[in-house]
Amino acid sequence: MARVMIVDDAVFMRTMLTEILVRAGHEICAEATNAIEAVEKYRKLRPDLVTMDIIMPLMEELDGVGAVKEIIKIDPQAKILICSVMSQQSLVVDAIRSGAKDFITKPVQPEKLIAAVESVLLDKEDKK
Repeated sequence: MARVMIVDDAVFMRTMLTEILVRAGHEICAEATNAIEAVEKYRKLRPDLVTMDIIMPLMEELDGVGAVKEIIKIDPQAKILICSVMSQQSLVVDAIRSGAKDFITKPVQPEKLIAAVESVLLDKEDKK
């Protein structure tokens, strides 16, 4: 199905997202633990979809919203799905305005994650 990069500083979150997405038939092509690493890996790998946490380490250099902006500069058609807690609502709005395609809230529910991934990927296919 899709090649996915998971961006989250929490190992348990990356593991959970990986398990859900692999069970749904997707390939995890990369993981990143901060925004800088995410941009570097996106540039090299060009995954079909990125799941992006908003709050991660190295925030003074580049945050999740900044990573969205940088990835969109690299690839204006990038498909980025924000995974965030509701208390970060203003940052999620900033990320969507910056080019992210959708968001899901933590704690992640498998069926909602798969529905959001399918929706974002379908949007990509429609524009081809």
